[in-house]
Amino acid sequence: MSDLSARVADSTGNWVDTHAPVWTRPYLRLSRFDRSIGSWLLLMPCWWSAALAAGVAHDIRQLPLLVVLFLIGAFVMRGAGCTWNDITDRDLDDKVERTRSRPIPAGQVSVTQALVWMVLQALVGLAVLLQFNRFAVLTGIASLAIVAIYPFMKRITWWPQAVLGLAFSYGALMGFAATFGRIDPAAVALYAGSIAWVIGYDTIYAHQDAEDDALIGVKSTARLFGERTHRALVVLYGLAVLLIGIALVLAGARWPAWIGLAAFALHLAWQIRRLDIKDGALCLRIFWSNREAGLLLFTGLVADAVLRAM
Repeated sequence: MSDLSARVADSTGNWVDTHAPVWTRPYLRLSRFDRSIGSWLLLMPCWWSAALAAGVAHDIRQLPLLVVLFLIGAFVMRGAGCTWNDITDRDLDDKVERTRSRPIPAGQVSVTQALVWMVLQALVGLAVLLQFNRFAVLTGIASLAIVAIYPFMKRITWWPQAVLGLAFSYGALMGFAATFGRIDPAAVALYAGSIAWVIGYDTIYAHQDAEDDALIGVKSTARLFGERTHRALVVLYGLAVLLIGIALVLAGARWPAWIGLAAFALHLAWQIRRLDIKDGALCLRIFWSNREAGLLLFTGLVADAVLRAM
């Protein structure tokens, strides 16, 4: 029988490995609760959108509740998405050094058990979604189609990171949908900017597996860009800052939001300068740092919303 306490290769020293009951660990690892960075990155566009919408509304009374609901929703839905990803990728994961220790290929969890766990998480996500207005509920449900097809994209396109961007940036629409029951042009620009950001940071992440991916035929922007990755990141991150700036203009944002965007841009520039695509550990650290980049922008947007509500 497989050791349920055995850790995933690139996950050490976290609360799941050290404190969670042994029988829960494979399920928590399926959901990546041992590596919460993905949940934070999914959350950032949600929080950006909620704060920007609060600024447009000149009313921050609803913002704390939205922050909490999006926090819960991002963590459980990212967990459901990762579980689905591991179910569909179980044969590929078994061939990659970094992923063969995941619960399904390691034999810690069966596919049926993983499916049940995915459904349970999705039900919690649905309970959160039903706290919003009808338009936001329908908008959120529409995102499931993108989530469902994402795991298959690495088999058919060099741009799976673009599909991930569509999924992980979806929250940029949800803040406006939840606040106003509509999607404003500012939300669309914010969504587009976030997509460019996601493609950039996930390209950095994918460089960890570039050699294994080449051996098994998995496509990615990391393999597509190769030695041109730094130049590609200049374009992608530059586009992200430009499009988010357009969102701020369309939303009538004031100076705190622009300071937040400037700090965000400086962080992205630091990432490009620091990156060495041949250093997998460094790629992972830079990828992780995008949570701080997102929080810098969010702080500026919250300050802007507070200023405009006064």
